[in-house]
Amino acid sequence: MKNRINDIKLKFKAIFGSDEGLRFFAAPGRVNLIGEHIDYCGGYVFPAALTLDNVVAIRKNGTSGTVNLAATDLEGIYSFDLNDIEKARDLKWGNYQAGVIKELIKKGCKVEGIDMLFDGTIPFGSGLSSSASIELATGIAVSTLFGGNFDNIELALMGQSAENNFCDVNCGIMDQFASGMGKENHAIMLNCGTLEYKYVPLDLGDNVLILANTCKKHALGASKYNERRHEVEVGLSVMQEAEKASGVNASDVKNALCEYTPDDFEKYSAAFTDNIIKNRVQHVIYENDRVKKAVSVLEAGDLQGFGKLMREANQSIRYLYEATGDELDAMYDAAENFDGCIGSRMCGGGFGGCTVNIVNRHRIDDFK
Repeated sequence: MKNRINDIKLKFKAIFGSDEGLRFFAAPGRVNLIGEHIDYCGGYVFPAALTLDNVVAIRKNGTSGTVNLAATDLEGIYSFDLNDIEKARDLKWGNYQAGVIKELIKKGCKVEGIDMLFDGTIPFGSGLSSSASIELATGIAVSTLFGGNFDNIELALMGQSAENNFCDVNCGIMDQFASGMGKENHAIMLNCGTLEYKYVPLDLGDNVLILANTCKKHALGASKYNERRHEVEVGLSVMQEAEKASGVNASDVKNALCEYTPDDFEKYSAAFTDNIIKNRVQHVIYENDRVKKAVSVLEAGDLQGFGKLMREANQSIRYLYEATGDELDAMYDAAENFDGCIGSRMCGGGFGGCTVNIVNRHRIDDFK
């Protein structure tokens, strides 16, 4: 890390002319072990922070409102004015940072002009939450520099709000929460509806996690992500109406799709007239149940049971939620046919990105 910081410092000086007053902050990416596309339905998820991260070098630049952004793997400087921050929506790169800074200002943070240089080890579009990492690194850096007294959960919520309202990606809270609250050698069981969470030790024994990148980038804002959000909202309405029709009082009807159990789904499934909507809802409700089971089997030391749930989760999101694609399917099928792999599944938003695999440490090179 020391050599990396020195390299960033030299790059910063080359871009901005000086490194006086420079400070460094970082936030990790994440992998979600199980529980995909349910965070925005009030479900449980099970992410873990990664050593892959974004480091930001930041300093005040003496102006009242000019923000200059650069990255070690991009050419040029991307700038916007704090007095006209809405224009930053159209930046070729930097709208995630601008969205977070806007949220900080809304919360009372007195932000002034700054120069920021980002250095990331998370491949963009890999499904490992490079955007959430950028948001959290920006949030902690800018709020620290200007006296914002926010904890990491508050910063995570600001990151989500920035992505929803400034970058037009209708994401849930999981990615930002995992980036802000990750703990070494643990995964987080998070209730996305209430933000209740607990750390679960991640003991893989004689195995390791391997992330396999399809190298097909997924651009969530331009993908099917928002379409899926709409489909599950329609599905929630169908479930709610079915509840009412069965005699449940309107005040007792559930407010989120993940409040329903698999038994509820089977009870009300006949109410669906659109099989696509029905499939989406089935994935969400059963996936939420799988997360609970996954935590229980891990706590019991049953890694084979966890691998089985990973495979079930992948097939659900592949065939019911239809959020994989040829590249991810090929990666999964290859892992499934490898005898040293306990479990595999796509991870992240889908439509490209990575698979996560539990592989015997003595078979790593063969698996690669």
